[in-house]
Amino acid sequence: MSAAAPIQLDRDRIRELTTREEALLNERTPRSGEMFARADRVLAAGVASSYQLREPWPIYLSHGAGPRVWDVDGNEMLDFHNGFGSMVQGHAHPAIGRAVRDRYEFGTHFAAPTEDAVVVGEELARRFGLPLWRYTNSGSEATMDAIRIARAYTGRDVVMKIFGSYHGHHDTVMVSIGVAYDRIGDHDHPAQLAYGGGIPQATVDMTVPVHFNDADSMDRRIVELDREGRKPACVIMEAAMMNLGVVLPEPGYLEAVRDVTRRHGVVLIVDEVKTGLAIAAGGATERFGIEPDMVTLAKTLGGGLPSGAIGGTAEIMRVVRDGTVYQVGTYNGNPLSMAAARASLLDVLTPRSYEHLAELNDRIVGGCQHVVDEHRLPAYALGIGAKGCVTFASEKVIDYETFKANQDVELSELAWLYNMNRGIFMTPGREEEWTLSVTHTLGEVDRYVEVFAEMASDLTR
Repeated sequence: MSAAAPIQLDRDRIRELTTREEALLNERTPRSGEMFARADRVLAAGVASSYQLREPWPIYLSHGAGPRVWDVDGNEMLDFHNGFGSMVQGHAHPAIGRAVRDRYEFGTHFAAPTEDAVVVGEELARRFGLPLWRYTNSGSEATMDAIRIARAYTGRDVVMKIFGSYHGHHDTVMVSIGVAYDRIGDHDHPAQLAYGGGIPQATVDMTVPVHFNDADSMDRRIVELDREGRKPACVIMEAAMMNLGVVLPEPGYLEAVRDVTRRHGVVLIVDEVKTGLAIAAGGATERFGIEPDMVTLAKTLGGGLPSGAIGGTAEIMRVVRDGTVYQVGTYNGNPLSMAAARASLLDVLTPRSYEHLAELNDRIVGGCQHVVDEHRLPAYALGIGAKGCVTFASEKVIDYETFKANQDVELSELAWLYNMNRGIFMTPGREEEWTLSVTHTLGEVDRYVEVFAEMASDLTR
């Protein structure tokens, strides 16, 4: 936080700059507009995923190399979006490209195991300390299957999750996400609300949210549910950080959660789809010393190819080994995905790479915080591994409640526009969370800070 009290930003000025920057981005991307008109005829809303939406049109990309991407208008940008955190390796990394090309010549799919799948499993077991693994094709599949395994192991149905956390697009976890502040409800009994249509109420009722950074509330809620005969099968949570921008665990919180879940016999699933392999070689297990019963991975694992993984203890994965749970998928362990994952783990995401990412993140966080302090913005910067953000809040955000109480949608949108118009590609419509890659340089993260400083200057002049 700034040493001096933050200033009150002029909201009219924010809206004035937003209007200007929106017009500029639209002027710079006419071919994206044309592509949207074409896409809208065959793709629902003109995109492959609702997270790609933007008004009046999405920005369509053509190619990427290393830390850079190009849109269909030829605009070159430094990529700090990196496919929602999937591309920590950078785009078209030669080691991954060679592995995929070499594998292609020997066949791209068999629905049968290959040696690369074994090697990847050995490396994941070493990094995360969990002995048994299975593969999926996405983070959503990984969390879906992990929950099914936990339910089979415990013989219970209720799932506990962190309020506001996203764990994929299957029904069980599409609960209590993106909720307006006035609908959150009581802290110890927050609202159970479906995230969009098509989710059965019966499913919503079996998913019980609790707030991040409050293990005591989690403990009390499990006791209540147990008395009702609805003890949870599992707690699924992002341990390393909550992806609302970046919200880190408070000291002692993860240890307390581990104690609570062990005492109650509740399976602890640490969802590292966005953070595993991005914040450390062994994710939250390594970074914070937490000992989960299960871990879910995806995104960074495949180096740009669709893949996911579930790791678990021998005791819990027993229900997979003995056939109680049918953990299946035609493309699970696909040879191309496994070849890419093997190259990524062994040749790209090395100890030196993580040292480089730490150096980059220290630089970008420090630079952004200097801008915040200099201009007395209601904001603060923080990061971990390849992840980080500027949080536009004058108070520290520790959970979804404090996030929504302080959320500045207008300022977040303006920051995105400034970045896009100055060659910094960021996640559309999201909080200003960046993902660095091993191909970024100190000069390139300095450019990010320069753009942030330009916006700060324009806001406070």
